[in-house]
Amino acid sequence: MGKTESGDLSAGLATAKTLSEALPYIQRYAGETIVIKYGGHAMGDDELAKSFARDIVLIKQLGVNPVVVHGGGPQIAAMLDRLAIQTSFVEGLRVTDAPTVEVVEMVLAGKINKQIVTAINQAGGRAVGLSGKDGNLITAQKVHRTKKDPESNIERILDLGFVGEPKRVDPQVIDTILDSDLIPVIAPIGTSEKGETYNINADTAAGAIGSAVLAKRLILLTDVAGVLDQNGSLLTGLTTPKVGELIESGVIQGGMIPKVETCTKAIKNGVEAAVIVDGRVPHALLLELFTEHGAGTLIGQSGN
Repeated sequence: MGKTESGDLSAGLATAKTLSEALPYIQRYAGETIVIKYGGHAMGDDELAKSFARDIVLIKQLGVNPVVVHGGGPQIAAMLDRLAIQTSFVEGLRVTDAPTVEVVEMVLAGKINKQIVTAINQAGGRAVGLSGKDGNLITAQKVHRTKKDPESNIERILDLGFVGEPKRVDPQVIDTILDSDLIPVIAPIGTSEKGETYNINADTAAGAIGSAVLAKRLILLTDVAGVLDQNGSLLTGLTTPKVGELIESGVIQGGMIPKVETCTKAIKNGVEAAVIVDGRVPHALLLELFTEHGAGTLIGQSGN
């Protein structure tokens, strides 16, 4: 046997060994629903986007039901700049007036949603794009935020415009799609009971959808490795009570707080466990689902 043939055999055996070791994890998730929030750097990088699409198709082929919920903040900002629409921020949140929400819907439910659907379809899957408006999937309500005046100590209400949060999610819409062996790709746009359009944070939308479909896993793809301790080391496993302790102590801070709060709320409302994963890592989804150590921070109920 020549060197080339020997090398090919070694590579083949390594692949076979990997597949064999993945079997217990494939069995664990077979027939289960996984809700994946997709955004950040992973969505903006062409190679990572193609890799993500292939991984979604593979997950589906292995008998798992992926539901993709996507964001698109940078793309929205770029389109607003192109259209010379001025926006402002309050407490780090974009004030979304009527012209802005039209652009948000156009970018999220239009361009971005169809790009993801096309990528999955080109990778051999059968994806269908929709927003929270379709089939009354997400009934939204206005987000209310308050800010305390440091001098008078009086709280005032911040008007963020058409920024919403899920009030109700109808799982029948997603169940119908999954029963048709399709992969749903969802833009986080909702409609109020009065018919108003609301922009919803993608993490928040994914968490609410995960709860509605009783997902086995909620996976948030981010631009960091996961939840880090005070020394900057990755915390691979947390319970919901521990998350509260880490927020209280200041170990979890800034933009990570709403992410872990989304996870803990989803777990409280029916999701078995949630994971915060670095979407910049190639095949992060496969590493998390089908290997022993995963790829990020797993948050579960106390005692799990």
